[in-house]
Amino acid sequence: MGVSGTGKTTVGKLLSEKLKCPFFDGDDYHPAENIKKMQSGTPLDDDDRKGWLIRLNQLALEHKKSGAVIACSALKKNYRGLLRAGLGNNIQFIYLKGSFELIKSRLENRKDHFMPLHLLQSQFDTLEPPLKALTYSVEDKPSKIVGEIVKELKQ
Repeated sequence: MGVSGTGKTTVGKLLSEKLKCPFFDGDDYHPAENIKKMQSGTPLDDDDRKGWLIRLNQLALEHKKSGAVIACSALKKNYRGLLRAGLGNNIQFIYLKGSFELIKSRLENRKDHFMPLHLLQSQFDTLEPPLKALTYSVEDKPSKIVGEIVKELKQ
């Protein structure tokens, strides 16, 4: 979890390979209306995100026994509550944390994504950093982050 541009997809794919479980990019599950809204430069609100979060929760429930890695912004505590529903302790949030300046520089170099750079501030404004999550700095290389996550999950 984290704002756009933190490397959720990159880290998620590497982590799913290490854990030998499927990877799902939450962005692939946004309804067309959400994508159009973001492309037009309008931030999503809680109502826009609710159905999307419920769908990601269903995806997690479908893989509850076998496990899965799902990349999702999960910016607010109540969003994480929707994602956690019915999973009990069978979910672990991993927070990829970085400064606005670092993430902005990454987004300036990213191509072919529906999220425009000027919406980044709205994500930082919405972000409620989790209290109960494994937290990693995105200043580190994805391979180092994944190594640390795997160590932590084994404990």
